[in-house]
Amino acid sequence: MNIDNLVNKIGALDKNAMDQAADRLNSLTKPIGSLGVLEDLVIQLAGITGNVMPRVANKMVVVMAGDHGVVEEGVSAAPQSVTPQMVHNFLNGGAAINVLARCAGAQVKVVDVGVADQTLRHPSLISRKVRPGTANMTKGPAMSREEAWQAIKIGADIAESETNQGINLLATGEMGIGNTTPSSAILAAYSHTDLSRLVGPGVGLNDDGMQKKINAIEKALQVNQPDANDPIDVLSKVGGLEIAAMAGLILGSAVCRVPVVIDGFISGAAALIAYKIAPAAKNYMIASHLSEEPGHKVMLDAIGLEPMLRMRMRLGEGTGAALAFNIIEAATRVMREMAMFEEAGVKMK
Repeated sequence: MNIDNLVNKIGALDKNAMDQAADRLNSLTKPIGSLGVLEDLVIQLAGITGNVMPRVANKMVVVMAGDHGVVEEGVSAAPQSVTPQMVHNFLNGGAAINVLARCAGAQVKVVDVGVADQTLRHPSLISRKVRPGTANMTKGPAMSREEAWQAIKIGADIAESETNQGINLLATGEMGIGNTTPSSAILAAYSHTDLSRLVGPGVGLNDDGMQKKINAIEKALQVNQPDANDPIDVLSKVGGLEIAAMAGLILGSAVCRVPVVIDGFISGAAALIAYKIAPAAKNYMIASHLSEEPGHKVMLDAIGLEPMLRMRMRLGEGTGAALAFNIIEAATRVMREMAMFEEAGVKMK
């Protein structure tokens, strides 16, 4: 499968199901539109699934993991060795994403698409390593076009396999020390905003670290000259393997007509790439929260997504998406479980 084949498989939303969902919402025992975003969600889910009363009982966060050569430039306050350590933490159920996923009744799957540690093993790890981390993007492309496409296809394949197993709500999660740097570089390739307004501290950079990060992004953009008209070029030159895999998960979800919840800043970079590859994929995305990373709002605005939550979060992993699972399920239960005016014997006139 090539990019064009993937893009061409993304269908339009089911307008008839959306219209029927809106009619049913308007007949429930409440003022029209009074449940706001919950009503918007139900209508979107109806359009995605073709089901007027959709269900999202089988939820999953897919955590894509990969490392970044640009950490050589001092862009992260944490060492690269944290990536495989946190992967083990996810797999053993001890990370924030595990806790929040359990609260939402969701599964967590972890995929190694590019962790630098070649010894990383675990019975529950999905090992699909494209290469052991990207190259240092300040010195040349982070990866080849072929590697970027391979990572996209991994994400799309996982979306297909999990939905075939009954998953009906997916979310993007990630792990990769230094990955706010390529995410910022991707955003900068599509934005004319000054870097100082797009780049944040990640896991806690001081002022010196922030300047190193900005310098690294500026150099990477200058050295690679990513073509904003070619999202694969942007992704391969200044992106990351886990970002590419999340973009593939988003595209694959759209092909499978399954809603996909977008987490924070790094997930936002993947969503932006997916949107640039296939604008129709936006219809299948749900923005969970607004990250504390300053560029996140710029990303979401560029796609045309409105986040549901603002929780001052900047952890990643899929944590904001897992919180949003509960809201999305609540929306579907309102649709199925609320009484209609006629059923309840409520007369508004």
